[in-house]
Amino acid sequence: MAAARRLFAERGYAGVGTEEIVKAAGVTRGALYHQFRDKSDLFDATVQAVEADITQHIRTEVLATAPDPVQALREGARAFLDAFTEPEAERILLLDAPGVLGWRRWREIGQEHGLGVITTALEAAMAKGALAPRPVHPLAHVLLGALNEAALTVAHSDDPEATRAEMTDALDHLLDGLLARGGN
Repeated sequence: MAAARRLFAERGYAGVGTEEIVKAAGVTRGALYHQFRDKSDLFDATVQAVEADITQHIRTEVLATAPDPVQALREGARAFLDAFTEPEAERILLLDAPGVLGWRRWREIGQEHGLGVITTALEAAMAKGALAPRPVHPLAHVLLGALNEAALTVAHSDDPEATRAEMTDALDHLLDGLLARGGN
């Protein structure tokens, strides 16, 4: 997995063959096919691992240290966009995964990892009275969609830094619209 992850990040799914992966990993082709059906199955596992690492970072290092639930949402959104300034996440999760795995599978993986974090953060903000009470599940889906679109926009931009700042500002305005009167 580590060898595949590095190679997929460097050259993309289409630019890497299984023979190169097994050589870089120091294993046989049989060992690869013992663990994975094919290259796309290995790529699926790689996408899940990268997504899990980003989600874990946001959960433990960003959300857990934020001073309040609204700030946690803001910092979580920034950390999500920051993750895609790394070539590995950008290439694997945004540029290759939707095409290789298909939009539906790509979305399932994102929901599996990120939706729970967003739902928990929204519930905490509502419990503290910082966000107006509303059905959490649809709101979490909308925020995940906004985050994914912001990340895709940054990844495909000719000026990623400027676009990231614009997307961060847009996400902040979106969160501002959710604030309860008198909230943060």
